[in-house]
Amino acid sequence: MAGRPRTPRPAKPTEPSGLAARIRLGAFRSESKDWFLLLGTVLFLVVLGLVMVLSSSQVESALANDGDFTSRAAQQATYALLGVPAMLIAGRMPEKFWMRIAWTALGISCILQVLVVATPLGVEVGGNTNWLRLAPGVQFQPSELIKVALVLWLGLIVTKKQDHLGDFGKGIMPILIVGGGSIGLVLLGGDLGTVMVMAAMLIGTLFLIGVPLRLLAVPVIFGSVAFALVAVSSESRMRRITAFLEEDCAKYNLGDCWQIQHGTFALANGGFFGVGLGNSAAKWSWLPAADNDFIFAIIGEELGLIGAVVVIGLFVVLAIALARIMRHAATPFGRTVSAAVLVWVVGQACVNIGVVLGIFPVLGVPLPLVSAGGTALLTTLFAIGVVLSVARDPGAPAPAVAVAARRGGARGSKAARAR
Repeated sequence: MAGRPRTPRPAKPTEPSGLAARIRLGAFRSESKDWFLLLGTVLFLVVLGLVMVLSSSQVESALANDGDFTSRAAQQATYALLGVPAMLIAGRMPEKFWMRIAWTALGISCILQVLVVATPLGVEVGGNTNWLRLAPGVQFQPSELIKVALVLWLGLIVTKKQDHLGDFGKGIMPILIVGGGSIGLVLLGGDLGTVMVMAAMLIGTLFLIGVPLRLLAVPVIFGSVAFALVAVSSESRMRRITAFLEEDCAKYNLGDCWQIQHGTFALANGGFFGVGLGNSAAKWSWLPAADNDFIFAIIGEELGLIGAVVVIGLFVVLAIALARIMRHAATPFGRTVSAAVLVWVVGQACVNIGVVLGIFPVLGVPLPLVSAGGTALLTTLFAIGVVLSVARDPGAPAPAVAVAARRGGARGSKAARAR
């Protein structure tokens, strides 16, 4: 008797190989908690900055633009609308792309800075020549571009000299020559605050990636001497420093202490809960640079101690997110760019807040992601985008769950071949 025909068993599905396998395993490389923590903190700071720029610039905008009190805030919002997508696009780029364009980016940014200090295209603002005029009403700061370029270049050069970072001559000296030369171009424009942040970024990055402190002692001493010489060479800078050191700044001295005094008055007026959003008295032409260098004073006045502590806490969270990404980075490039952006953004925030609190003399350094300033906002967001690309770089080793999935797929393929 003929038997009933056997129903063939469905073949056990095997794990895809090749491109399909990489796509499936790519799902395991989705954005990590650190990626979301960094992105969320940055977006919160940008939104807070837009609100505070609108509040702090209302009076000056109305006086300068025939009653249009939103002009400065609208300009800042435009830059934010450009910067946030640029950050997200940069966050999708692979590590090899950044390494390929690092030298070009540094070269172009340095050429633009040369145009600032050596041609009539350079514009002097507040005693510093650090703006490049492209057209009437269109200008930007090449020094901010140099910051981003240095981040990429440091990642590239550290990757290439990974085995020589313990050797001052072969490893550290070339980094200091090129990096220091780029910073020197900014120094020629007299922007001492930006130079201080860039120098801290260069030295701090090398320290965080493991360069011995003894190899950094000489450049730190040399940089400190150069900083002091440049400071004493300018009468306006010396006035600001001596005004900061004088006890008269605690009184009603109307000279170079004006900005320091009224920043303190604004913080004191805010008290614990603040006078309310939009109700600042200091922004009525009492506090210079209320929407830029001294925006933290307006935050303290309108939102009080609570608002000021929240802003400080956000930068602490930002530092934690960047430090975690740096620690988990799988390549020297990833560790280096994360360390550079950490020192740059968080260090600059500390300097800005320290100036408002009277810890440092007035250095003209904005609060990252919060203060008004289109070039600074765009470049900072772009640099953070590079760190986001490190946090999810598809070229990095897969996490444990992806490795397990790959091994399971390999076993399934062997079983299929055996059958």
